[in-house]
Amino acid sequence: MGQRQFILILSALIGLLVGLGAVVIKNLVHLIQESLTVGLVPEFHHALYFIFPMIGILLVILFIKYINKRPVQHGIPGVLYAISKNNGIIRRHNLYSSVISSALTVGFGGSVGLEGPTVATGAAIGSNIGREFRMSYKQIILLLGCACAGAMSSIFKAPIAAIVFALEVIMLDLTLASLVPLLVASVTAALTSYLFMGQNVLYAVEIQESFIMKHVPYYILLGILAGFMSVYFTRIYMFVTGIFERIKSIWYRLLIGGLALGVLVFFIPSLYGEGYEDINNALNGNYAYLFDQFLYEGFRDSIMVMLIILFFILALKVVATSITFGAGGIGGIFAPSLFVGVNLGLFVAMVMKVLGIDVPEGNFALVGMAGLIAGVIHAPLTAIFLIAEITGGYELFMPLMIVSTISYATTRFFVANSVYTIQLAKRGELMTHDKDKNVLLLMKVDSLIERDFSKIHPEATLGDLIKVIKKAHRNIFPVVDEDGIFYGIVKMDDIRHIMFEKDSWDTTYVRDLMFMPRFTIKQDESMEEVAKKFHVSSRYNIAVLDEGKYVGFVSRAKVFSTYRSMLKEISRE
Repeated sequence: MGQRQFILILSALIGLLVGLGAVVIKNLVHLIQESLTVGLVPEFHHALYFIFPMIGILLVILFIKYINKRPVQHGIPGVLYAISKNNGIIRRHNLYSSVISSALTVGFGGSVGLEGPTVATGAAIGSNIGREFRMSYKQIILLLGCACAGAMSSIFKAPIAAIVFALEVIMLDLTLASLVPLLVASVTAALTSYLFMGQNVLYAVEIQESFIMKHVPYYILLGILAGFMSVYFTRIYMFVTGIFERIKSIWYRLLIGGLALGVLVFFIPSLYGEGYEDINNALNGNYAYLFDQFLYEGFRDSIMVMLIILFFILALKVVATSITFGAGGIGGIFAPSLFVGVNLGLFVAMVMKVLGIDVPEGNFALVGMAGLIAGVIHAPLTAIFLIAEITGGYELFMPLMIVSTISYATTRFFVANSVYTIQLAKRGELMTHDKDKNVLLLMKVDSLIERDFSKIHPEATLGDLIKVIKKAHRNIFPVVDEDGIFYGIVKMDDIRHIMFEKDSWDTTYVRDLMFMPRFTIKQDESMEEVAKKFHVSSRYNIAVLDEGKYVGFVSRAKVFSTYRSMLKEISRE
């Protein structure tokens, strides 16, 4: 069997397994939610909103700490890290740990989604199948991309958007060799999802009013507002999770986060769980979910109260999501983004109606989801195709394009990276569609170190150095003491004029001949920085140090020969 045919078979297998994983995770969440809200305590449901999320996160912490005994990756950022810094390797426990931990988090009311954990589970399936067959890095990354596409296809029943997602967010190169396996995995996963969860779209929406030109200015306004909302979403997410990262005790994080989340969910029940039912209600003109709390039942006919509740939902959903993550929960941000988007579109349409401008509320709610996905995740194409597929709203393709494009452009003006990539970008670990940068990112300093340079002690004499030179085949000599501390280098060209003066052999010391180079390299330094140092210094060899101790040298020739071979490898179909 040829290699490509084998890859196609594996991509179909991955699509099937990932589709089954999505079915399991969705049904686990449904089972937990039904047990809590219907079977166990139906009469005290509202009061127990306060405690349920904390119980769920507590169970997650106990599972991770005492059963799994290893951290669980946070969905898509973990996949991107595995691609850029871990050769596509994802540990086996991620095959089940993301499923269990996210089901507990969301099932008990954590304000996050299931897409990220489903993608993480799928990526673990793809990665481990690739490792079992001892495939190359490029083949493993392709299988990992197939798994991510399959996960999105099965969880959303959106096979086209899933392929776009793999190319746009997972940064998979679009070549003929990669496109066909992606198609196979995506279709197989979608069919698996159809088999167990039906063929209906995720949000069945009947478009009451098709796109008309006079609404274009209002869609442009919605796109701008969606962009600003995406910036708010990203910055609040980073701020709140940053606060929790500074709290060292997991139990303090649980207590503070659980109580805060409980308060938010108690007063605004719409923040409970994924929010898919509320999204469906909003798209179909049923706004009862806004008053799903005994405090607000008397205001069902007040549009001003509806606007106030919507405002607080928009302001606090990202806070609830961030607290869920910070307290120890596992989930994704796709669902929160969709939830904020649908409520933003509804809010804008209602404000316009108050101002006397008649616009279709359902249409604005639908395209608002695309605006938030495009802005928060920095994936406008994914947003357009995803919302069209999950709602059947192909008639609104033009508004989807307008809002997604403007939202993305607005967000990029203020925030350079998405929620998924902002931390990786800060650490210089982010893969992009720039092949040059990706090759440098995949290269490691450790693999380039040359250790065959002859060392000399700083207190050695010129005569000792001559003895070393006679046996050496390099023209640079690192000066290192008995503890391995690096003092500098001696270059052959610098001592050529005195090395034959035998009278100086016993009176001249290495410490007088050496110099400390301006540039050195740390063992954990990024290859992009190493390349810059070679460019700026014009040196052919630069010393590598580990906390001041000499390790070896990296040569310009080896860097660029390795670069060329890796570029050739990842560019080959």
